Amino acid sequence: MKKSVRLYVEGTVQGVFFRSFIKENAERYNVKGFIRNLEDGRIEIFLEGASDDVNKMMELAKKGPKHSQIKKVAVKPERFQDFKSFKILHI
Repeated sequence: MKKSVRLYVEGTVQGVFFRSFIKENAERYNVKGFIRNLEDGRIEIFLEGASDDVNKMMELAKKGPKHSQIKKVAVKPERFQDFKSFKILHI
């Protein structure tokens, strides 16, 4: 079953290779979508793929890479958009 979610991650998430960490794992789990920094310091992640794989990615986003400190992750269900890859977007 397919699943799509949008995450908003707050904490120490910029400047700690968070986006690269998420992209590498998304490719490992065959999850599509995007990640980008927001102007308010949060990170936005759109994930879609098989439910189990998206759930694994959500757990990874809540932990982050070594030097990140995650304070809050807001999860919003989304409509499946059929992304073809996972990209790091730049504002």
